[in-house]
Amino acid sequence: MAQYSVITQSLVSVQITSSLSSFASERRFQKDITIAELKGKLELITGCSAGTMQIQAFNKDDKQVASLSDDSAMLGSYPVDDGMRLHVVDPTKKAGEFEDLSKVEKFELSEDAYNKRTDSVLAFKKRHKMGQFKEISPEEQERQEKEKAEKLQKEKELLDKMEVGARCEVDNPKTPPVKRGAVMYLGTTDFATGYWVGVKYDEPVGKNDGSVKGKRYFECQPNYGGFVKPEFVTVGDFPEEDFGLDEM
Repeated sequence: MAQYSVITQSLVSVQITSSLSSFASERRFQKDITIAELKGKLELITGCSAGTMQIQAFNKDDKQVASLSDDSAMLGSYPVDDGMRLHVVDPTKKAGEFEDLSKVEKFELSEDAYNKRTDSVLAFKKRHKMGQFKEISPEEQERQEKEKAEKLQKEKELLDKMEVGARCEVDNPKTPPVKRGAVMYLGTTDFATGYWVGVKYDEPVGKNDGSVKGKRYFECQPNYGGFVKPEFVTVGDFPEEDFGLDEM
């Protein structure tokens, strides 16, 4: 009489989730390990305690098919196949406990203490004269200062052609699409060098309410205000666009 044997794969690939966090991961386990051994591995993955955890098996339709409660049983004795999910529950710990960063003690260093360190990125740049610490010749410094002065002059000339209250269109390649609004401020600011145009947009596509770092330059609703370099602003007959909001 012929002899038959059932051969199954020795490894199973499953998704691991837990009651402690919203994160999921995929792991492979030997089917011949005991549930007690599996709990030890899952403790390292999820943070749930092996002594109190409960393991629930869900199929690909996300329906629970088993509870892996017998510590002495082998994983392969349960109906756990590739693509299924093992959900680990630890009733002794609070959900989201490992995701609350407010409880993590943060390392803080004052600017003065950081500047005195010899193993920082800043110290490395100083030693190797990189970035802002790069040595430049007097001729190059003169060229850069001249270039900066010419840029400021150009910005001032563009600003002189604008008036507060004028309609405008903002076309900055770095922040598409083209936006329309009204000029609300012209001049220098405390938050950055050069000349700036303060714009109140027709839509909430801005970054502020006309104030930056506690200083107010003009009034508008939150997210309707923005500051743009003059080169990206064109004033003219740019009426508010009709987006058909009054139609159903």
